Amino acid sequence: MTGKLLGGVIVLTALVGGIAMYWLQIYGYYDEVRVSDLKDDVQLTLLVSEQPEPILYEDFKAIDSESSPIRYRACFTTPMGAPLLTETYMLLEKAEPRNAPGWFDCFDAKEIGAALESGEALAFLGEKEVQYGIDRIVAILPDGRGFAWNEINACGEIAFDGKPLPDHCPSKQ
Repeated sequence: MTGKLLGGVIVLTALVGGIAMYWLQIYGYYDEVRVSDLKDDVQLTLLVSEQPEPILYEDFKAIDSESSPIRYRACFTTPMGAPLLTETYMLLEKAEPRNAPGWFDCFDAKEIGAALESGEALAFLGEKEVQYGIDRIVAILPDGRGFAWNEINACGEIAFDGKPLPDHCPSKQ
């Protein structure tokens, strides 16, 4: 009888722990970002100065987490067209959106990724080094829907692996 009781306690503990872990990963660590919380608006990096500049946007929704710098996801719309964007801001050749929790339904990484791969969407450098080793990426579809997420850059990968930084990487501060 003691073995069955002990086994039941172990199974129940594992079940509660699993449910808690799932909830924390999907809901618990994310916070909605209000526009008033932003230190900067939606930005793209200028070709000329290589500095980020706010762009026109509406319908902004975003989530973020203090537990990881790459949990940021945002959705917005912009009236700015592809010709103006491509002549003014830094395009990226490769960008892979990160999955967002299912409840943040405006950000569909599969749809965004397919649009980027087909060339329908354009990917831009939003801001380099929003945090050491992390860049903000912005993708914009022809209909004006825009999406932003954070990605680890090449210097960040090296630094986070604990390897010595090459000369082209900024020093960690």
